[in-house]
Amino acid sequence: MKTIHALFAATLWSLATVVSAADAPPDPPREDTFTQDEVLAAANSIFGTVTEALAKAIERVLSDLGRPNAYIAGEEAGGAFTVGLRYGKGQMKLKNGYVQRIYWQAPSIGFDVGGNASKVFTLVYNLRRTEDLFQRFPNVDGSAYFIAGVGVNYQRTAGITLAPIRTGVGFRLGASIGYVHYTAKSTWLPF
Repeated sequence: MKTIHALFAATLWSLATVVSAADAPPDPPREDTFTQDEVLAAANSIFGTVTEALAKAIERVLSDLGRPNAYIAGEEAGGAFTVGLRYGKGQMKLKNGYVQRIYWQAPSIGFDVGGNASKVFTLVYNLRRTEDLFQRFPNVDGSAYFIAGVGVNYQRTAGITLAPIRTGVGFRLGASIGYVHYTAKSTWLPF
């Protein structure tokens, strides 16, 4: 009887917790995250001017994932003929003003052909320590543009989410899988 009573009390406690969590107001924005206006201003400084397509891409990411606690602004170049490579460099900025130089290499394989050069603005979510970024993030990518285009994809690993927003020039057509390896030092070895 004592066990049944304890089980009943635990069930009531669980239900009360679920109900109170559902009725609770949403968490206020954290002070260590960037607002939408700050993100758009940073993107504007990277791309020169924020086009309507770019603004919509940024707003979509913010709507999906909320406010980022860091961003990476940089540039990259890549090419593919079934097997592809992409190399990039930039600076990661945290809300507290800390800036870190970042490099990335991305091997891929798939139905992909062409080459491109892009400016990249990556929104970073749930980054606890800067060194947590230095790892491989799985990447599925699709490109279909001639001369110019805007693209966004999400990369997730170990609780960290990255949302690279690219705008670039070139010719690229296809879809590929691979990973993006972020490092603190430049390297040509993509593995």
